[in-house]
Amino acid sequence: MKDSILVINCGSSSLKFAILANAGQTTLVEGIADRLGSSESSITFKYQEKKSIVMLDEGSHKNAVTQVKLWLNAHSDIEHSLMGIGHRVVHGGEAFTKSVLINQEVINGITDCSKFAPLHNPAHAKGIEVAFELFPGLPQVAVFDTAFHQTLAPEQFLYPIPMSFYREHHFRKYGFHGTSYRYISQRLAQISLGSDQQGVLVAHLGNGASTCAINHGQSSDTSMGITPLEGLMMGTRSGSLDPSLISFISHAENISADEALDILSKKSGLLGVSEISNDCRTLEEAMASGDQRAKLALDMFAARTAKHLASVATTLESIDHLVFTGGIGENSSYLRQVICNHLKALNINIDSTLNEKAPRGTEYDITANNSNTTVWIIPTNEELMIALDTISLIQH
Repeated sequence: MKDSILVINCGSSSLKFAILANAGQTTLVEGIADRLGSSESSITFKYQEKKSIVMLDEGSHKNAVTQVKLWLNAHSDIEHSLMGIGHRVVHGGEAFTKSVLINQEVINGITDCSKFAPLHNPAHAKGIEVAFELFPGLPQVAVFDTAFHQTLAPEQFLYPIPMSFYREHHFRKYGFHGTSYRYISQRLAQISLGSDQQGVLVAHLGNGASTCAINHGQSSDTSMGITPLEGLMMGTRSGSLDPSLISFISHAENISADEALDILSKKSGLLGVSEISNDCRTLEEAMASGDQRAKLALDMFAARTAKHLASVATTLESIDHLVFTGGIGENSSYLRQVICNHLKALNINIDSTLNEKAPRGTEYDITANNSNTTVWIIPTNEELMIALDTISLIQH
């Protein structure tokens, strides 16, 4: 029976994949190709609780997808169950407001958006082209990170710069992590009936981090902008700051504006402040052993997350729910506590004991008795959303 979907997520130097069956509920195999573009690239397959690693002679996206195809050739029962392929695409610009079946016009549209996501969109287009080559005849679907935020009102998505820049170049806020936010909104509606008619705040916290306000099931504001550099402080990204800093840094270091921007993207955030790591777990261990720089980095991250949650909340009539998701949101009890300490003015409070003992990987209510807002931990599942969108578009 053809009921499984191959989900492909091409990053600039990695490629994640999974094959989901049973309407996206069962993961048959999953894996990641790492360090693409280098001589040490490899691909890992996780199948039936066992991991196997294949070194890639030529570390390209094409080679990674080829290895997935070779693996499928050796597992013909799974290969024969494939009904389609779903691709995560970071930037859909204004052209894509929802997931679409891929044809040449769609590939051209994804390539056109590359100016906004130069690290990601070219990799997505490449992954799609290779998948068409290796899996001829299988329908393929693109699922866009930006699509969920296309419901923002103009006063939220426009930048206060000359309007000609928007008219001629489409410079505006787009927002990201939309597939995750859509999943959280739908899942919350299943575990808390009526939440799709309420005001919801979501903090998607990982190496890339953002916040989103969801009003009656639709995105009403989000912290990321034209690129994923705006908004929260992140693993290596600075987040929002005075734009003049780019000029100050380039003059101080005698470098170009693009090189200064590169510092804000790749050497800032948790890494830049702590001077230790961009990994939250490493920093929490360092903080526990008394490292003040690690503590400062984590506390700055928490303060800015709270600030951006409060900021996007201005588009809601009420704050009925706050959801933590993403690797950090799901796993760091310290950061959840500090973020909520900063939100006391909004009457958002969590129960410290529930927060501390929240089991990993499960949905959990950590609300304190005196909180006006219900606070949740909900693990996100972008792969499931991509699989469901793919099935739905293929079947119509």
